[in-house]
Amino acid sequence: MSKAHETATPSGSKKLPRWGMVIDLNRCIGCHTCEITCKIQNDVPLGIWRSWVKVIEKGKYPNVVRAFRPTLCNHCENPVCVKVCPVHASYKREDGIVMVDPHLCVGCRYCMSACPYEVRYIHPQKGILDKCDFCHFRVDQGLQPACVEACPTSARIFGDLNDPDAEVTQLVEKKPVQALKVDMGTDPHVYYIGLDQATMEIKREVELVWDK
Repeated sequence: MSKAHETATPSGSKKLPRWGMVIDLNRCIGCHTCEITCKIQNDVPLGIWRSWVKVIEKGKYPNVVRAFRPTLCNHCENPVCVKVCPVHASYKREDGIVMVDPHLCVGCRYCMSACPYEVRYIHPQKGILDKCDFCHFRVDQGLQPACVEACPTSARIFGDLNDPDAEVTQLVEKKPVQALKVDMGTDPHVYYIGLDQATMEIKREVELVWDK
């Protein structure tokens, strides 16, 4: 981790960052640019997604609306995927990014079953687990994750949650943000603005939720 990523404390000591993301659903237009950028940046195979946009149509004709919810690894403070991995291939970096060591993973899928967010997949060619890693190689160079940089409406805000002046921290502290499945005790670090119950519960594929 470069020194540029460290946050100064009042005592003058350096504090490692705790990376997190806020996704403003009021800005998301469902263009799927984040999906495509992620696939290109990380060479994700066809039919597989590290990050995707869940789509839900809700309401009652003629007042029907379509909502979108970008989805990715939540890089939890207490990642259950790390706890269940029998070979310690899943681990959390000091800056909070949850990773998978491709040299240790045996593809047992324990972490896939344990993850409450359904964001892990088996790489069809490699036979091991893969998932979003916040584009750690970019972050380590002081860059933004590819999905954040590519979003045309700036719906994704990424930064250091340990930095009180960072935009992501200000949003978490001052806006009515919500996280997914907080009852699981995982303490996710991907937050949403404008999340409603229907959008929160949607599964991986497109679903229709009609008012009766």
